[in-house]
Amino acid sequence: MSLSSTSLPAPEGPGSVSQAPNLPTRFTDTFTSRYVDIGDLRLHAVTGGKGPALLLLAGWPQTWYAWRLLMPALARDFKVVAVDPRGVGLSDKPLDGYDTGTLARDMVALMDSLGHQRFAMVGHDIGMWTGYALAADHPDRLDRLAVAEAAIPGLSPTPPLFGSQEANDRLWHFAFNRLTDVNEQLVSGREHLYFGHQFATKSAKTLPDYAVQHYVDTLAADPEALRSSFEFYRALDTTIAQNQKRKSQRLSLPILAIGGAENLGASVSATMKLAADDVESLVLPECGHYPAEEVPEAMLSALTAFMAPYRDGRTATAVPPARGTSA
Repeated sequence: MSLSSTSLPAPEGPGSVSQAPNLPTRFTDTFTSRYVDIGDLRLHAVTGGKGPALLLLAGWPQTWYAWRLLMPALARDFKVVAVDPRGVGLSDKPLDGYDTGTLARDMVALMDSLGHQRFAMVGHDIGMWTGYALAADHPDRLDRLAVAEAAIPGLSPTPPLFGSQEANDRLWHFAFNRLTDVNEQLVSGREHLYFGHQFATKSAKTLPDYAVQHYVDTLAADPEALRSSFEFYRALDTTIAQNQKRKSQRLSLPILAIGGAENLGASVSATMKLAADDVESLVLPECGHYPAEEVPEAMLSALTAFMAPYRDGRTATAVPPARGTSA
């Protein structure tokens, strides 16, 4: 990194810790927003806590804010790093690089810059795609991996074009989001209709209005944010090809696969068992697609138990931050 983290501007706006709505009490006593430059890309990360490093990566169409209810408790045992990946929130929004191989390299570079040679990770939705890529492409970096609520393109079986009504209701956004530009034209100015529908139909417990509004406002505030939200899907041809190669080498690290009983359920662990030998399955009752917000207590309990050997063994070792930076 060419600039020290202290010389970078302080993140501002509702996407930062200082202005995010309805955070848990005393959240800002522990967590701060920061920018981290990794090569020519600037990422926004929210960090706080003490202990071995734990990377939190949310999915579409959310930001780091998805983890807010879990972060204070996790910070008692871990150095928490909740990040907006490229294209999301306050992070840079380049035109390309949304395949999971590149997204995984971004996360490795981020953790390098923060001084974490080894770390554990929790990935939800597209964050689960990236977690799989990171575990496969950088096996020396991850100690444990928890994933939630996704199928993995190129690893999971491809659903039929004429599937059930239930499958269509759950998956239709994949085809829509991959379109070149008409999706942006149709959604622009109607962000609350489109993204609000996604949140409403995929959750078993309704997300708070303020949270949905926060996510929608983030996407509606900048045309580049809307464009970038689709780029993860437009890069699927590349991601699928990468995953078809990755699955030839099985993963050996411990994996916790979490599904909501009212959404993907046990299919999350079925997906991971196609690629990994040590998979623990958990299906959370009365939960849809957003476990960290729908059932935060159950999600926290599951992560605390799964990460205990990593926490207690203190297996994560820090490397010196890149010259001119501080962890």
